[in-house]
Amino acid sequence: MGQFVNLTAADGFVVPAYVAAPSGAPKGGLVVLQEIFGVNSHIRSVADGYAADGYFVVAPSTFHRVQAGLELGYTEADIGSGMALKAAVEALPAPGVLADIQAAVDHAAQAGKVGILGYCWGGLLTWRAACTLNGLTAAVPFYGGGMTTEAEAAREPKVPVMAHFAEQDHSIPLDGVQAFQKAHPAVTVHLYPAHHGFNCDQRGSWHAPSAKLARERTLAFFAQHLG
Repeated sequence: MGQFVNLTAADGFVVPAYVAAPSGAPKGGLVVLQEIFGVNSHIRSVADGYAADGYFVVAPSTFHRVQAGLELGYTEADIGSGMALKAAVEALPAPGVLADIQAAVDHAAQAGKVGILGYCWGGLLTWRAACTLNGLTAAVPFYGGGMTTEAEAAREPKVPVMAHFAEQDHSIPLDGVQAFQKAHPAVTVHLYPAHHGFNCDQRGSWHAPSAKLARERTLAFFAQHLG
């Protein structure tokens, strides 16, 4: 089990982050970026899982600049609340929440090389981090909402990227995924026979075989680049 610590961004803003440490010497550091539901029990369990695999994991609260201490579930009402908070964070002056993610990367660096992964909105932020932040070695966005748009696909990653998408994801059309893949041939893109959110075992869209395969591929990718 991990615990929350306070990190300080470059502008002095203090952001809480859930930190989970491995039992032995870490293989490296990982930053885990939340969905639109906060650093909730699912994200904490994801962090704990990667810590069990040997990584020092930091999961910053990317909502904290607009609302503190928020933890949502997966009902329709929760989705509406999460979307509104995401919009509020996206409206912050640059660099906005990326400053908090940089603080998480810097904290994770005590364990060695640092990778980053995120889900849904966190997948989009993972892509942006791979293109703009310092101190990263590899990045893995899971069904990053918005990252296949023309504006986001125009970014260039500074580190190796593996991206996981779902074939039945109505929020990320396949033609967008294909255009993204064409624009970034160096990015490893995997498609799964699943819906958006397939990694989350607290959602109806959870697809265990896809989640298992994506996690195995992610671990192999981090072992390759962080080892």
